[in-house]
Amino acid sequence: MCDNTDSSRVRHHPRLFQSFFQGSFPCSIACRAPGKRTDLMINSGHATLLEKDYALLAEHQLLSARDGARWYLIETAPGEYCWDSFLPQLEAAKKYNIQMIWELAHFGWPEGLDIWQPEFIDRFAAYATAFARLLHEQGEIQPIISPMNQISFWAWAGGETAWFNPFDTGRGRELKLQLTKAAIAAMRGIRNELPEARFVITDPLVHVAASGYSEAAKSAARQQHEAQFEVWDWISGRHQPELGGDEALLDIIGLTWYPDHQWFHNGDPLAPHHPDYRPLNLLLQDIAQRYQRPILLAETGAEAARCADWVNQVCDEVRTALDRGVEVEGVSLYPLVDYPSWDDDRRSPAGLFGLPDANGNRTVNESCVLALRSQQIKFKQNQEREG
Repeated sequence: MCDNTDSSRVRHHPRLFQSFFQGSFPCSIACRAPGKRTDLMINSGHATLLEKDYALLAEHQLLSARDGARWYLIETAPGEYCWDSFLPQLEAAKKYNIQMIWELAHFGWPEGLDIWQPEFIDRFAAYATAFARLLHEQGEIQPIISPMNQISFWAWAGGETAWFNPFDTGRGRELKLQLTKAAIAAMRGIRNELPEARFVITDPLVHVAASGYSEAAKSAARQQHEAQFEVWDWISGRHQPELGGDEALLDIIGLTWYPDHQWFHNGDPLAPHHPDYRPLNLLLQDIAQRYQRPILLAETGAEAARCADWVNQVCDEVRTALDRGVEVEGVSLYPLVDYPSWDDDRRSPAGLFGLPDANGNRTVNESCVLALRSQQIKFKQNQEREG
């Protein structure tokens, strides 16, 4: 645990991204049942409203953002790539001067490819390399890329609980290893084409507490808690070096952070008022101490009624972490735009902007936008005051 009493620390001033506050578009392409793919770029209307959505980013001073390249549409046959679904995104980002974090795999892959086979690793690495080559041809020299979104969550949901593809149980660790190998191979391919490329390696930030005082309970909680670090440790080569990881690949630590990310080891939720609950600023300090890397809060948000309060709470915690020298480089609100819930089609308003009307216009979540503007002003004042 970090020493939180060190008053000699110098406040960190973020400089990595064009804007500290960012937006993340929903871009999962998971299958929630065999043969039933849910493309959130389509469901949210984002696929057909790229210009308007990117204009909203610029209007609200969210000048850095995450969006996804949809692998299943791009690799139309093994080794054959069609970029028609992606190039409009790249063009819109350039038009509105948005610094993008491009995500290459968000819980989905092309039809006919077996995720458990070595071919999956080779195909993903080749696709990532082709993507880097395209960016180079388009004049991108130092893109920011997130190769594989939330490997730990994907491994749990797809390999442990059969919540979505590949619909397996009891194979979570095996899937985590497979996805990590694919991500490492992809990053090496990207760096071959674009040596200055930056990577965001995103996984959930969680805290797991023991639900009792027995040694067995404490051990189970510790094991669950420590599992969140495995992917970053593997990619850096600190553990499981046979996977091919290297410290040079562990670049920017991306974290997802939501209201349900703290629990007891038996699965019961851990409420904020409980003495075992750990404030976000302390968890951020733990990550900073462990990895000594820039940190991006890559996804955070809450449903509409809680959105403004959540934004304010998170930003207060991040501000405390910055004051203590933690290298937090940005906060990205997710989802930027609403979509029918990807696991059950439920309408769950949570974004800054609503689903589009018949004219392609989105409503604005006024309370959340006001909270964002207030926080933008506070962070700007802090930056100006401290130079």
